[in-house]
Amino acid sequence: MNFEFNTRDGRLLILNMDETLLYATDQKLEERELDATIDFRFGPYYVYKRPGVDEFLARVSKYFQLALWSSGSDGYVRPIATAIAPECGRRFVWARSRCTTHYDSEWMTYMYQKNLKKVKRLGYELARMLIVDDTPYKVANNYGNAIYISPFEGGSTDRELEHLADYLESIYDHPNYRTFEKRRWRSGR
Repeated sequence: MNFEFNTRDGRLLILNMDETLLYATDQKLEERELDATIDFRFGPYYVYKRPGVDEFLARVSKYFQLALWSSGSDGYVRPIATAIAPECGRRFVWARSRCTTHYDSEWMTYMYQKNLKKVKRLGYELARMLIVDDTPYKVANNYGNAIYISPFEGGSTDRELEHLADYLESIYDHPNYRTFEKRRWRSGR
């Protein structure tokens, strides 16, 4: 797919991978009584694409430049991104190494956040960026740009991406994505 966008006037849609576009697990979902078909295997993982992911990427790529940003390891993210979205016209694929690491003393673990200032350094304007993630904490510093999607954990009846594509098509021409409420995106603009 050939894009005529540039970083100044382009609209950028950054998509999370795990539990947003796909679900990867070391156990087959059929064993957990979910109606799901394995799309492919990667190492020990069974990977299930969210229903409608191919159609979603085709639809939104008409309006946005696309990027993938996951908090998964670099060795995991790149091959999975290639497998799920080989033709989506991605601007970049980033993994955990591009996240900001914070230690959470309550959970006694490291947490990874996606800071859009890193994308801004590439020449993109925050007003023209959206980031879609199932984990609000990971995009907490970017609430004006964030669209929170429900986590995908398998199953064939999920229609979240279809609804998200409708919403994105309804707002793509807005001059500043940061200026309006997106928490209730499922109910329209």
